[in-house]
Amino acid sequence: MRTADFDFELPPGLIAQHPVPKRDESRLLVLHRNDNHVEHRRFPDLLEFLRPGDVLVLNNSRVIPARLRAVNAKTGGKFEVLLLEENAPNDWWSMMRPGKNARIGTPIIFCDAKGKRGDIRATVLETSDEGHRRLQFSGTPDIHRDLDRLGEVPLPPYIQRLSQLPNDKARYQTVFAKTDGSVAAPTAGLHFTPELLEQIRARGVQICFITLHVGPGTFLPVKTESLAAHKMHEERFELTEETMSLINAAKNSGRRVIATGTTTVRVLETVAAQNNGKLTKNAGKTGIFIHPPFSFQVVDALLTNFHLPRSTLLMLASAFAAPGETRGRETILRAYAEAIRERYRFFSYGDAMLIL
Repeated sequence: MRTADFDFELPPGLIAQHPVPKRDESRLLVLHRNDNHVEHRRFPDLLEFLRPGDVLVLNNSRVIPARLRAVNAKTGGKFEVLLLEENAPNDWWSMMRPGKNARIGTPIIFCDAKGKRGDIRATVLETSDEGHRRLQFSGTPDIHRDLDRLGEVPLPPYIQRLSQLPNDKARYQTVFAKTDGSVAAPTAGLHFTPELLEQIRARGVQICFITLHVGPGTFLPVKTESLAAHKMHEERFELTEETMSLINAAKNSGRRVIATGTTTVRVLETVAAQNNGKLTKNAGKTGIFIHPPFSFQVVDALLTNFHLPRSTLLMLASAFAAPGETRGRETILRAYAEAIRERYRFFSYGDAMLIL
């Protein structure tokens, strides 16, 4: 398929900026795959579509305050640093702007929220083919411990604000976030409140968790002409024995597995593809690129947000709308056209879609 097949016109104002809705005030578009019927609901109505015995899978990765401010120790030139992946304590891959000034050997001093220089420093050790910089930190036992003091939540680049809102640090985080590592929120999970999760459990639904640390590649549109030529970004994940057991038992007894977010789908389908459809305890990296046609082995229903044109997330949703076929693209784009007419909000702080 062609990348252009996943293009659509998104009118201004539909990418959620401000005010940010409360977690349970989002809207919910429900797409029934059997007849392409669409319902317009509120997010708490999700309860009506869940059955006793269902397994709801959530991504518990926690967004770290990964955006840092720094200066060149020699010239005083300013840098913006986005931490991407920890290799070892005080050893991180990062994105730096302006990258042309971050050559190997460049000494860097980090600043606090008010721009005051501190004692934490780093040196650029190497660069990657993608233009990322590997940083070796000093002046702290572990930079990870200093991020809450120094860093900012790395809001997506399409959120155009001069500064963060006071509630961004808490709101751009799921209520069940546990394991540090993401530089972007697993956005489908942002709608849940502790109260709604308890109501879901009371309905007889089992809730379990995977971990996939969302990287900046999630924001990148596919730029190749054909999908086959696109190189997917890799992200770290973990599937625990507890979650594996719950899901395998559900599949063996014919109960539904409902994935919250494309990140959850990628973990479950990655592991299943490695083990003839069964899940095993697993950890590693996944670079799976799910697009039509794709046959899903684990996931029976998908809760997701509304995604941007030409994104890999839109392509995954299109594949899920018609597993094993290519017509899911038309199904999703028709549903998106209706969402646009109804003024649904798109992407990170946006509304939700349930595909059954």
